[in-house]
Amino acid sequence: MLRRHVILAVFKRNVASYFSGVLGYLFIIVFVVASAAVAFNPQFFTNNLANLDQLSLYFPSLLLFIIPAITMAAWADEKKLGTDELLFTLPATDLEILLGKYLAVLAVYTIALLFSVTQLGVLAYYADPDWGLLITSYFGYWLAGAALLSAGMFASALTSSVTVAFILGAIICAVPVFIDRAAPTSEFVRDLSLSEQLREFTMGMFPMSGIIYFLSLTILMLYLNLVIITRRHWSSSEGTNMGVQYLVRVISLAVVLISLNVVTLASGAVFDLRYDMTAEKLYTLSPTTRELIDKIDKERPVTIQAYLSPDVPREVVDHSNRLRGMLRQYDRIGGGLIEVRFVDVEPFSVEAEEAVLMGIEPRQVQTERTGRFDQETVYMGAVVSSPYDEVVIPYFDLGMPIEYELTRSIRTVSKEDRLTVGILQTDARVGGGMSMTTFSSSPSWQIQEELEKQYDVVEVSPDTTVSQTEFDVLLAVMPSSMTQPQMANFVAYVRTGKPVVIFDDPLPVFDGGQSAPRQPKPSAGGGGMFGGGQPPEEKADGGRATSLLNELEIAWENGEVVWDLTGTTLHPEFGEVIRPELVFISPKSGVESAFNPDSEISSGLQEALAFFPGRIRPRTGSDLEFTPLLRTGMKSGVLDWNEITQPGFFGRGLTIIPDPVRFADDDAHVIAAQIKSKNDAGEGGINVIYVADVDMISDQLFSIVQGQLYGLRLDNVKFVLNAVDYLAGDESYIELRKRRAQHRTLTRIQQQTDKFRDERASAQEAAEREADEQLEARREALRAEVEAIENDATLTSAEKDQRIRIAQERQQRILDVTEANIDREKDKKIEQIKSLEQRQIRALENGIWIRAVVFPALPAILLGAMVLIMRMSSEQRDIEASRLVKS
Repeated sequence: MLRRHVILAVFKRNVASYFSGVLGYLFIIVFVVASAAVAFNPQFFTNNLANLDQLSLYFPSLLLFIIPAITMAAWADEKKLGTDELLFTLPATDLEILLGKYLAVLAVYTIALLFSVTQLGVLAYYADPDWGLLITSYFGYWLAGAALLSAGMFASALTSSVTVAFILGAIICAVPVFIDRAAPTSEFVRDLSLSEQLREFTMGMFPMSGIIYFLSLTILMLYLNLVIITRRHWSSSEGTNMGVQYLVRVISLAVVLISLNVVTLASGAVFDLRYDMTAEKLYTLSPTTRELIDKIDKERPVTIQAYLSPDVPREVVDHSNRLRGMLRQYDRIGGGLIEVRFVDVEPFSVEAEEAVLMGIEPRQVQTERTGRFDQETVYMGAVVSSPYDEVVIPYFDLGMPIEYELTRSIRTVSKEDRLTVGILQTDARVGGGMSMTTFSSSPSWQIQEELEKQYDVVEVSPDTTVSQTEFDVLLAVMPSSMTQPQMANFVAYVRTGKPVVIFDDPLPVFDGGQSAPRQPKPSAGGGGMFGGGQPPEEKADGGRATSLLNELEIAWENGEVVWDLTGTTLHPEFGEVIRPELVFISPKSGVESAFNPDSEISSGLQEALAFFPGRIRPRTGSDLEFTPLLRTGMKSGVLDWNEITQPGFFGRGLTIIPDPVRFADDDAHVIAAQIKSKNDAGEGGINVIYVADVDMISDQLFSIVQGQLYGLRLDNVKFVLNAVDYLAGDESYIELRKRRAQHRTLTRIQQQTDKFRDERASAQEAAEREADEQLEARREALRAEVEAIENDATLTSAEKDQRIRIAQERQQRILDVTEANIDREKDKKIEQIKSLEQRQIRALENGIWIRAVVFPALPAILLGAMVLIMRMSSEQRDIEASRLVKS
């Protein structure tokens, strides 16, 4: 029976001993400073996110310093000073002494960790973090340290040298920290690593598997401590036998604890027995999903056959674990209504062939190992089926919530009938087909494949009257490319009040601008190298879509391109790489209604990206209800067609001007809007969602969204699917799509950097205007000279022509030189302005970094200084006056 007062006495003795000197405080200060320096490193400012991701990444490595520093004297100092014999002669058992010492070092580590909690105050000052995620992160840090403390004590028990104990402690602690690097392809080894078990805590969860892992490691290492300190009881004659016995016991305990962890992971307890602390409850099945499961017909249960790679690269391991956990939740909650089957798929196996036959698509994932980049084949798809229907999810992309993918598929196969989406045939060729300009066949767009997971999708020809009964929602992409008869049929359908989603674009990037409204239609017969093709047909209203715009009572210029500087603010990591015509839509732009918070379609979305979009506005006196859905930031403007494009080589195609002159108009331009009749009636009404950018749903952006490429988490696909669902009258998935972590940026820092960028933009705009004014003054001088010659009555017509030609040539040479000098000076000024902006931002970040590093260390420094002063004062007080040095 353990005696608490004995354990408490040992605990107090060791805690007092640690804090009796300055060295203990010094280690704590170094730990706090190091953790703050890592947490607020340059990547923290680049990511612009209010979390501790950088600290979580390096925390296991920090433990290799602080843990041996705390534990190195636990046993080694006792042996060195000879107090271990005195300690073990006390009326206390070895286990009681061990627990007292362990709780003492745990208390010291806890105090060190509490001093570092001041980092959360710094984070809260500059942003609005997810406190649930921060709490679980710190609890994970505490558990990880608590486990390694027992390992550090074991190292201290092996030697009487404090220095050797520190080195041995770092080596032993490095085993669980870096064990995954010894066999990077082994999932079993990876699950035994401390970093892997800490991961879910840093994601905002209390996972039972992680708690069991850290407890298991603590128990094993404490038992090793107990074995070492009980060796003194062994007689010299039985030492070998006792050593063998305890070795067997240690191995048996290790096998039991490892088996417990393996069983915990394999049984799915990782996800079943855990608590989700994130603000948005990202890892908990929503009420919508639970209600859907309850409605499944018992006579027609749903089967989910998941084809998953057993070992995946670390880049997608979180996603893979979350998918497996979600599937287990569906299996557990579904009972007899849902059956989940797992198929482990290795490349080139029979299971791999079966997966491909079922429609599962393997993906090549780039991974980095030991400094080398490699490609790994990953299977992560599922087939969801019932007696009614079957849906194939080829691959669970990072950009689409897992719960949404599964719930949508289950609901789709649980119903006898699907709704139908019609896709209008235009030059965009969303459904695929032969291109008259490239003479090649193109596949259907990925957005169509995404719609096919939920709807029946049919192509609709605009050459005849569009049916009002064959589909529930019509999707029209680039209607400006249609001919006049096709446009008439389409407008007639819009006039009926049937729901329509329209995407049009002044400068579509997906095909290099070939289908831009101001570009001619491709020849019907192609023509080829030797001609013979039919001449191209004319676009309706010359590509202006006037009849459609008149019906919708909106203004849309087919040559106006919107730009916005929000991208460089939201994603400083891109710097000047992204041009302003890549428009990032986000409430973080300073426009709260960037995503209309009052619309089911757009509320809750956080960020979208448009390529060279247009803008739409309601016409004055319109009788229709115009509801903006997507808006740019205020640091935006509009470029005319001739300001952003120029003809390509030999007059073919077009070229986008790299850096046109831009002037902000301080307006939040509308990129997308819902337009409907105010009486909301069907017959003769309007029910349209109009988006002035086609690239939002193009394959290029779709790939970025689904793969979360470049670290972007965009809601483009969610917005489109929300729009289709809303018009189809099926809003059950909209809330599911919006479930994701809130984009919590460093708002205070962003406000200050925005100020620097505003100053840069204003100065750059002034430099552009000054250069234009100087050039215009030189051109005016040329015109004045020509005018003077023309007005000279003493000259004949031939003399005037000759003098004008000479004057023009001379002035043109002067103009060319002047223009080159002005451009050079302008570019120099702009570079100086940009350099100043970067210096200001770096100075701001460096100042914040210094404060973030120094402030958390201050409490420990003050406490250490106070203890030192008290100790010196006590020594002075206790020394006899006769022994003091006389001045």
